[in-house]
Amino acid sequence: MTNDATTPEAGRIPNKGKLAKDLNEVIRYTLWSVFKLKDVLPEDRAGYADEVQELFDQLAAKDVTIRGTYDVSGLRADADLMIWWHAETADQLQEAYNLFRRTRLGRALEPVWSNMALHRPAEFNRSHIPAFLADETPRNYVSVYPFVRSYDWYLLPDEDRRRMLADHGKMARGYPDVRANTVASFSLGDYEWLLAFEADEL
Repeated sequence: MTNDATTPEAGRIPNKGKLAKDLNEVIRYTLWSVFKLKDVLPEDRAGYADEVQELFDQLAAKDVTIRGTYDVSGLRADADLMIWWHAETADQLQEAYNLFRRTRLGRALEPVWSNMALHRPAEFNRSHIPAFLADETPRNYVSVYPFVRSYDWYLLPDEDRRRMLADHGKMARGYPDVRANTVASFSLGDYEWLLAFEADEL
């Protein structure tokens, strides 16, 4: 029998504040890499899959996590596969990327788009932690979009920016099944931020 006074509310994460504080001390790089097939694969592809799985297992032992692999064929005319990975350092991700490119599957693919980012505490809401960093279960789908804020944004007073971001966050409350991953990418590529929204339905 539980004591109602100590039972956490449904959907509430116990000790969320402490968890966020601890996770905000973590530096974690993440990378989304998109490829297209340049060669027709043979009908028997078991060896290809086995080789990639073996590599992914080796990477996991080095703290390189494959968050997901995604079939993006048809969503873009120039892409077939996306890999989402994260690690403690950018060097680890670059090594993982290059090792994948050396597999038989990797040699049959051409890079289309790849961008790296890292977790930094949110500007005004330090409790906002990316789902991948909180070790939430990966969802079936992910929508990744990069963006750059306008110069005008940085000319606004802090209180205006805080209010606008809070209003923006409130709009997502009706979609608790969509998990957000907002990470900084300034100077790591062409964008200031990368956002990845995960959900079990597209």
